[in-house]
Amino acid sequence: MLETQVIDQNMIRKKATYDKFGEEGLKGGIPPEFGKTGAWSSKYIYHGIPQKTFRQFFGGDNPFADFYTNDAPLQFGGLQPGVVKTQDSAIERDLHLSLDDLFHGCTKKIKISRRVMNEDGYTSSIKDKILSIDVKPGWKEGTRIIFPKEGDQSPNGIPADIVFIVRQKSHPQFIRQLNDLIYKTQISLEMALTGFSMDVETLDGRLLSIRINDIVHPSYKKVVTGEGMPLSQDPAQRGNLVLTFDIQFPETLSTEGAQLIKQALNLKY
Repeated sequence: MLETQVIDQNMIRKKATYDKFGEEGLKGGIPPEFGKTGAWSSKYIYHGIPQKTFRQFFGGDNPFADFYTNDAPLQFGGLQPGVVKTQDSAIERDLHLSLDDLFHGCTKKIKISRRVMNEDGYTSSIKDKILSIDVKPGWKEGTRIIFPKEGDQSPNGIPADIVFIVRQKSHPQFIRQLNDLIYKTQISLEMALTGFSMDVETLDGRLLSIRINDIVHPSYKKVVTGEGMPLSQDPAQRGNLVLTFDIQFPETLSTEGAQLIKQALNLKY
């Protein structure tokens, strides 16, 4: 970059005096035979402060100031003083769990590969690490498990957090709604009108025998208290098991059959 400087004619004269006559010439003036005419005719009076003379010659206390573009010291790698470390954005990954995993709880081991700084503080290498996740009974979809600062390392940054987000796999028998388990089964019209018993196998392997004595209509639900998912805050507490029904109506009905149904229902048309 092009720089400009203002030339001080007085300083040029002082320097020329020093170059020709030395320190005595600055303090006592030039010899008489040189001072009658010309460039050496003016006497310079030394002020007695060497630091002032130094600043006048070099323009400051540091003769090497022009070699630097800012006040920061030269660095050869690593974090420069005054640079504030910032943390990388969190790395999010899905953690797919079965309904059984979320009912019983389990431990998942996940291997990650990340960049780790070597002891010299400048170079890095890729290393594997095993992260252990203790799944608690009752965890819900969307639960976040955070491993602070387990991302890639760098000399000038803070490693990112690694976040695993629970994603629940579908189950062939139950649908989860918060802490409740929904169980849907097909029944005939006869069963819906006359009552029936049904068996439901729970996630912990028990067989529940449930009697339905009510008339089952399309919006009917049977609630079995305390047979749902464990609560994550208190696994001893459970949600409910909710039974819903898909009523299968006959596709055809004979005249005799229709008459019998009318008689049974005591309907008159």
